[in-house]
Amino acid sequence: MQLVSIRLIRERWMAPLAYALMLVAAVMAFLLIAQAGESLTATVASIDAPPRHATPTPHVNPLTHVLLVLIAVVTLGRLLSKLFARFQQPPVIGEVLAGIALGPSLLGRFWPAATEFLLPTAIAGYLNVLAQLGVILYMFVVGLELNGGLLRRRAHATVAISHASILAPFLLGALLALWLYPRLAVRGADFTSFALFIGVAMSVTAFPVLARILSDRGMTKTELGVVALGCAASDDVTAWCLLALVVGVAEAKVGGAFWIIAGALAYLAVMFLVVRPIAERLSRRHDRPLTPGVMALVFVAVLASALCTEWIGIHAIFGAFVLGAIIPHDSPLATELTYKLEDFVTVLLLPAFFAFTGMRTRLDLVSGTNAWLICGLVLLVATIGKFGGTLTAARLAGQSWRDSAALGVLMNTRGLMELVVLNIGLDLGVISPTLFAMMVIMAVVTTMATTPLLTLLVRRY
Repeated sequence: MQLVSIRLIRERWMAPLAYALMLVAAVMAFLLIAQAGESLTATVASIDAPPRHATPTPHVNPLTHVLLVLIAVVTLGRLLSKLFARFQQPPVIGEVLAGIALGPSLLGRFWPAATEFLLPTAIAGYLNVLAQLGVILYMFVVGLELNGGLLRRRAHATVAISHASILAPFLLGALLALWLYPRLAVRGADFTSFALFIGVAMSVTAFPVLARILSDRGMTKTELGVVALGCAASDDVTAWCLLALVVGVAEAKVGGAFWIIAGALAYLAVMFLVVRPIAERLSRRHDRPLTPGVMALVFVAVLASALCTEWIGIHAIFGAFVLGAIIPHDSPLATELTYKLEDFVTVLLLPAFFAFTGMRTRLDLVSGTNAWLICGLVLLVATIGKFGGTLTAARLAGQSWRDSAALGVLMNTRGLMELVVLNIGLDLGVISPTLFAMMVIMAVVTTMATTPLLTLLVRRY
């Protein structure tokens, strides 16, 4: 009896201890990497980074061009999504490629006048505002679909796997930053901020894309599907918290980081201790169709939450995501909000984000053998880190080799989340346009590889 008790105590404490040691080791490793990078110098001229807000010129009618862009990117995105659906690719692939095709990388290369007419530099600021609004509302919808109960029920099986799938690519990305920083970082960018951004970009998983892939294959209720959804949801929460910290570090002046961290903690405390109970009560009471008054209240709450985090310095999308996450995902309110918003946001507003991303993606900058070798290295590190970290942690957690490998493939899905991170890094002047283009290629390739590889590993669904 005593031996059984000792064994139970040991099993109960060994997992948390191993988890704590993993986190401590990761923090210490990153601090060593940051210290090693302090002596490095970035060489890319700061003028190569695009301005955050473009100044409109008098001869351009912004509304006309924005409407033309939306028509073009929505139409082409739908066509490409239909085409890639034949190869079992998620719709986001067609939408991302539509934005890139209309930008300087494809249309601008073969028909520069068409790109200049469709996407003149003067409309960048207007398109950016529309794109940011689309991403804010999209992140609110992602938060609404986040199943907190799934995380709690599968906490022991998913959190350790999820965080291992973040820490491994994060640290490999930070190590790669030591080599990339002198070559592709914008002059004046702090190495710690650069390494943090590369680490986060390597470790992101696109929860909505992964969920769509599992749903299309009828795997959402299988053991593998449930674990994958739990890991991806945990990944989402952790990645956005990391991104908030990274943006705070990148934008902080002397002493600014302290106030950003303090503001973020205060914001989270208010949201979870004050706003969440109110949201839960309102969700339980809501049992009828949404009225214009309720929709107005929801929109005001989303915009106010986004505004709070933007003021704090951790980006508006984090506020929208947190507000969506505190509304019970299985409540009638969340279900109806998702139903009303999802198509509008994904079909009309998100294409503005894809067009803006395509406008900034310069694949012509990735030219020459050396550049493509660097791009291949970025892809290799991202894949090995995400797949290897997930595979190892899942195997240690008791999953079979096949399921562990399938989980690693699923967690390597990046999609839209990666583009959001990359655009923030480019806005802050941390990464150069060349590295931005390389990371966009990595996001597209890893997302496209998910379904074919999953088909090879999991044939029974």
